[in-house]
Amino acid sequence: MPPRPLTATRRLAARTAALVVTGALAAAVLPAAAEAAAPVTRPTAYVDPLIGSANGGNTFPGATLPYGMIAWSPTSTTGDQTGTGAANGYEYGATRLRGLSLTHVNGAGCNPGAAGDIPIMPFVGDVTSSPSADTKDAVYAADFSHDNERAVPGRYTLGLDSGATADLAVSRRAGVADFAFPAGKPANLLFRVSNSLNGSEDAQVRIDTAHRKVTGSVLTGAFCGRRANGGTNNRKSYYRLYFTASFDRAFSSTGTWKDGTLAPGSTEGSGGEGYATGADRAGRGSGGWVGFDTSSDNDVHMRIGISYVSQAGAEANLRKEIAPRAAVDDVAAAASRTWDRELDSVRTGGGTEAQRTTFYTALYHSLMQPNLISDTDGRYPGMDGEAHRIERGQGAQYSNFSGWDQYRAQIQLLALLKPEIAGDFAQSLYNFARQNGGAWDRWVHINGATHVMTGDPTAATLATFYAMGVRNFDYEGAYESLARQATVPVDDGLSDAGCPGQCTGQRPNLAQYLESHYAPQDVCHCWGGAAETLEDAVADAALGRWAQLLGRDGEAEAFKERGGWWRNVYNPDATDGATGYIQARNVDGSWVTPFSPGSDRGFAQGTSATYTWMVPQDVQGLAEAMGGRDVAARRLDGFFHKADGSWSVRGGDAVRYDPTNEPGIHAPWLYNALGQPWKTQETVREILNTVYGTGPRGLPGNDDLGTMSAWYVFSALGLYPQTPGGGELLLGAPLFPKAVIDRPHGRDITITAPAADAAHPYIDAVTVDGRAHDRSWTDASLLTRGGKLAYRLSGQANTSWATDPSGLPR
Repeated sequence: MPPRPLTATRRLAARTAALVVTGALAAAVLPAAAEAAAPVTRPTAYVDPLIGSANGGNTFPGATLPYGMIAWSPTSTTGDQTGTGAANGYEYGATRLRGLSLTHVNGAGCNPGAAGDIPIMPFVGDVTSSPSADTKDAVYAADFSHDNERAVPGRYTLGLDSGATADLAVSRRAGVADFAFPAGKPANLLFRVSNSLNGSEDAQVRIDTAHRKVTGSVLTGAFCGRRANGGTNNRKSYYRLYFTASFDRAFSSTGTWKDGTLAPGSTEGSGGEGYATGADRAGRGSGGWVGFDTSSDNDVHMRIGISYVSQAGAEANLRKEIAPRAAVDDVAAAASRTWDRELDSVRTGGGTEAQRTTFYTALYHSLMQPNLISDTDGRYPGMDGEAHRIERGQGAQYSNFSGWDQYRAQIQLLALLKPEIAGDFAQSLYNFARQNGGAWDRWVHINGATHVMTGDPTAATLATFYAMGVRNFDYEGAYESLARQATVPVDDGLSDAGCPGQCTGQRPNLAQYLESHYAPQDVCHCWGGAAETLEDAVADAALGRWAQLLGRDGEAEAFKERGGWWRNVYNPDATDGATGYIQARNVDGSWVTPFSPGSDRGFAQGTSATYTWMVPQDVQGLAEAMGGRDVAARRLDGFFHKADGSWSVRGGDAVRYDPTNEPGIHAPWLYNALGQPWKTQETVREILNTVYGTGPRGLPGNDDLGTMSAWYVFSALGLYPQTPGGGELLLGAPLFPKAVIDRPHGRDITITAPAADAAHPYIDAVTVDGRAHDRSWTDASLLTRGGKLAYRLSGQANTSWATDPSGLPR
């Protein structure tokens, strides 16, 4: 468990004055409670990067900075060099290592994930055979114990059972490492240039003995390329990563390899692995190694820079970001300061040690992405395969957009806390779309359009950014481009390439959709017609709200109408009991059968029981379709509880809440719109207490580039985005007595809840800027202007607060 923070800096101490109790609730605070709720002053002390590294969370523990290009972390093995312990290279239970790779993606669900480029392996022993021929990772890999592992923000340290150790620290595009080897034993660093997680098309390594440098690159991509449901469409390259590594001492030996051939003394090598797996790829690949004499000195210091543009870019990134003589301690200290500044965007007070650890680790995971892909000179690889330079006024080019996941929580948190990064990200996605024939891909990795998942999440994302006050991007041009994608059919929309999981069309069979007003299951060219309809309805409703804010009233009305097309896949007689559910339909209007609420036919990574609640833009309309708010609330009760009344919020039940995937994560907050907000309060608290926590199993499932972590951050603060494309926030019971949300260019949002603890999970009263507030939501002015939310919490549900039908969220 992280140690308690020791001292506050003068800057942070000055901010504690903002953590005050406001309005009529001030009388509820006792001096002892105020003292107990002293604000966190060094949030990195509460970050545990190993949270989510088991239980399918797919996080990685290595060294990275906020939005960093480099993410230096282990690639583990379970005995197959063409695979790894889990998606993204690391799984807590896999304690054998074949390298420390320079790039990673946080929490993506495809195994083996993405990136994991240029594994660098400290190897104790002589290199007597090709490491690529070591197909079972029996020789050129090493075991380790978690007792010899330490992960903190910006730094990662590991001791291997072989006796070698690695101590890594990073800037945004570069890093430094200290490798130590057992004295008097053969000591080598293997650069496994071709061995990216998904394989590679080509790789190169060059060893410059005179200048004590190793340089090279890998041509790779293939995100989700091994999925059974359409992955073959993505077995292709779309980026090349360049690296340059320099050392503080001479090499005692060198060599390269290709496939099964070893070339001792060689200084150049090349060769890719392909994108197959198992026996179809085993034994292929290339790399090089450098050896060191440990008879009198067993320490090796390395500096490394990376770039997606060129070798010169990697050199420049290293030169500009890390001083020539910088030690690991120096770089790590700078990284810690950077993370403290970033995490200080939410300053909490009070709570338990475990709650603070869970919260700040969730915030850490939320702010890992998007990721830089532009060099320090502003150049970046475009989606057209050419090098580009960032737009005038743009701070950097960002990528890694897990749209289907992130638009539900992570992008709202980014807009709230880091609006300038959000604007640069929006501009980055627009830049990519212009380089991609106008198509906004739903899952962008580096400069690759991967087509993963379903719907049109970029429309919802950029509409949300604009609604939350983000303005530093070409929002007129971006809106027009996204509106065009939603209204003008293109040939790709009729393609089944990559289907169902990675369909090429971003608005599949749009012409038929515009005619039918739903995505017909039998001709949709999509993952699932019902899911596609719901996703497009959310996106269109968001576009409508954006159009309205831009003063485009006619377009706003048209998109708003399309936002209601979810009704066309709601079958009021879906079951024998005349209980309505979302159900897929054919082009002739017939319902797809057989049907059951627990079926995933017509859906993407979820069932009808979950997707039926995925109408955040029109909860009142959904309740009406179900027979009224009371009926809908009773049905929602059954979504979170078993027949005996016990909770069912951990997943594993096809007809109940699944906290491990995105389509239903907003569902606990729907009670606010149904006039029973106390049930949101108790349901969210149950999930916070039982589904999330500390330790490697502390996330419920794939973090999905910070989405599940962002859900926790919002929920712990007692806030949640009402709907994509809007700036309204739903209110719940805060977990901490105090919190201040730093608004970079305006008034902060201050949250006080003096009685917040395990015994007070319910809201009894709320004031906003000192005025009584009897609604379970706030409008967008809280985001744009800031303000003070003060809660009086209770141990018993207040079943009259925020229940007036005229004041419910829509």
